Amino acid sequence: MSTEMEAMIRKILEDMQQGGATVTATAPAQAGSTDTQATVADYPIAQKHPDWIKVRGSGLDFVTLDNVMSGAVTMEDLRISPAILKAQGQIAKDGGREQIEYNFSRAAEMTKVSDKRLLEMYNALRPYRSSKQELLAMADELEREYGAHICANFVREAAENYERRKKLKGDN
Repeated sequence: MSTEMEAMIRKILEDMQQGGATVTATAPAQAGSTDTQATVADYPIAQKHPDWIKVRGSGLDFVTLDNVMSGAVTMEDLRISPAILKAQGQIAKDGGREQIEYNFSRAAEMTKVSDKRLLEMYNALRPYRSSKQELLAMADELEREYGAHICANFVREAAENYERRKKLKGDN
């Protein structure tokens, strides 16, 4: 293995241990309870609550250079979970940043959508790429197939704004 790659992996692991982790996680409300809310005192989550973070059913300490290099830890294992995004949002809200909480909630919804489909949706949301009907169909898909109500409302709002500003397919 190259020393550059090893240095990069060590830096990623170090960042994760210092609170920059973005890995699959359990909800802050342990054992399925929904009563516990994360607060600013819980930040950074990886440092203060490593037990919330799970990688292949193990804790954060499973992410080692050896496990990464052997393939025991994959990029899929390091994807952020909706639970951690929601906990990050709760922390932001507790700190008086409700808009950031909203953004984390929207991001949590997006974890249910495949990367390929997200990229397609992103491209469809660019000006002049979609008709209003296509955007509204995308919003319906987000709600129906993914339960992504915040994202669906965002796309509906984009459709209305694009219509008003003449940014829909065929308007140029």
